Amino acid sequence: MTVPADAGDPVKAKPRSAAGARSRAKTAALPRSRSAPAPAYVLHRYDWSETSLILDIFSREQGRITVAAKGAKRPYSQLRPVLLPFQRLLVAASRPSRDETADVLTLRSAEWAGGGPMLSGAALFSGFYLNELLMKLLARHDPHPVLFDAYAASMPALAAADDTLTQAALRAFEIVLLREIGLLPQLDRLTSSGTALAADSAYQLRPELGLIAHAQGDAPLAGRQLMALQQALNAGEMGQLQRLCADNLPALKTTLRGLLHYHLGSPRLRTRDVMIDAQQLMEPHR
Repeated sequence: MTVPADAGDPVKAKPRSAAGARSRAKTAALPRSRSAPAPAYVLHRYDWSETSLILDIFSREQGRITVAAKGAKRPYSQLRPVLLPFQRLLVAASRPSRDETADVLTLRSAEWAGGGPMLSGAALFSGFYLNELLMKLLARHDPHPVLFDAYAASMPALAAADDTLTQAALRAFEIVLLREIGLLPQLDRLTSSGTALAADSAYQLRPELGLIAHAQGDAPLAGRQLMALQQALNAGEMGQLQRLCADNLPALKTTLRGLLHYHLGSPRLRTRDVMIDAQQLMEPHR
């Protein structure tokens, strides 16, 4: 059953990131009237008032959007058990009727769309890590349906409580994310020359140079594996991409972490810091 959000328009808010600021030119494309419910996930939630929330939502049709959920914090609100992270939702949101330039949309309805169990334990950190990447790297109102489907396909692997599956799912999602936002070069040819890779040769991926021949001191990536990764990307085979990542986790983790930190402009992510702190707190009890 669809749960209607309380009526009312949100206050106009400024984008929270540079990526959001770049998306202001797209406000004309935002829905002015009530939109049909579309698949979405809650990325983050903020207190807006004693009774309402501001939500960062990843929508398959609208990309990353910010919505005001009026009355969602009230004890009797049926939205409270619905607006949870890592649960697939059907969400309808539109621009306020009195402000056609508002960056914050009004949540009109939300309903649970099915899915796996809630993430718990270490899986929560992995899920929030994906959410943090999306919030930092995606511009608002820029749809990425392929990335949305990759996010949805990552949830079962995170919930499996298997470290290898989890790490492979994280690496596969990072690859799709970088490709979708235009920060990943072709993985089956050298970036500078366009020359096809040799299956038995070793290569490395550098943020400022792209894909180059392997040099000493960097995590090597086999040409055969890189070509297979590109093939899986082209085919949209998320399961195959995860399996390929599982075959070379250490090198891919080092390479992708370097790429992400370079483009994020930060050596650490908040989610990773929290996870490290939690592990240190638990260490004396082991």
